[in-house]
Amino acid sequence: MYVQVNDKIQIYYEEFGEGDRYILSAQIGFYPKGMQQQMAKLGYHVICVTLRGFAPSSHVTEDYGEGWYDVFADDLVAVADHLGIDKFVYMGASHGAGVGWHIMLRHGERVKAFIAVVGGPHSLDTGTMSFKQMLEKGIIKEFPPFNPPIDQDDARSLRRSRREEHIRNLPPAPEEERAINYGRPLLAMKTEENLRKALSTIEVPTLMIGGVDDPISTPELMVRTARCLPHCKLLLYANCGHDIDTDLIEETTTEADRFIQTVEKTGKWYLPVEE
Repeated sequence: MYVQVNDKIQIYYEEFGEGDRYILSAQIGFYPKGMQQQMAKLGYHVICVTLRGFAPSSHVTEDYGEGWYDVFADDLVAVADHLGIDKFVYMGASHGAGVGWHIMLRHGERVKAFIAVVGGPHSLDTGTMSFKQMLEKGIIKEFPPFNPPIDQDDARSLRRSRREEHIRNLPPAPEEERAINYGRPLLAMKTEENLRKALSTIEVPTLMIGGVDDPISTPELMVRTARCLPHCKLLLYANCGHDIDTDLIEETTTEADRFIQTVEKTGKWYLPVEE
């Protein structure tokens, strides 16, 4: 299904589940057995939005510079408007969580809760280019190891190998997609100090989930972010890395569901205090 956001751009989305407990998520693409599909099984109506520039959404040739994530955020809200969704939970992993930070800052009044999985965001002291683009441009020869070896869990090992096979079998990205450099979130903040100040203004209850062995959204980055956010819960898992959202789907969705229920009941990021 598509939403026409202007005379040139169509944004593609998929729906999972039904009802009025909406979760919206935006990424380059979605693994067919990830958190989004599992949240639908838990009773949520999940809308998965493919970012502009990436099929089946419209390809783009324009370079938005520091504004890529703002454009992504506005597209997500345009889809919500088209579907008549006023308030929603936003959930994203990695670059999808990056879109989330921009939604919180530009459209925070629309969001009930934010589930940020391996969401950083990157420190602005360490560069502006995404790992994907550094690889495409030959700046790095390969990604750093995203995940640690799995210890004594055959089912988890099988799940990871199936995901890796799925990725290997994906068709090569077309040239228009490979040319896109959407960079890192919040680049317009210019400095790490400004980024932290911006994060401190986000009032939306936020659940951050990550792994202690993630080389991209490192524990240090996530603790930094949790210190900035006034309404945040941070969960860090040992023996987990950047793909925790597809490695430990049952665990991450259980925590996301619990957090959303708490926000719905209390408006806070923790259970009621009974004294």
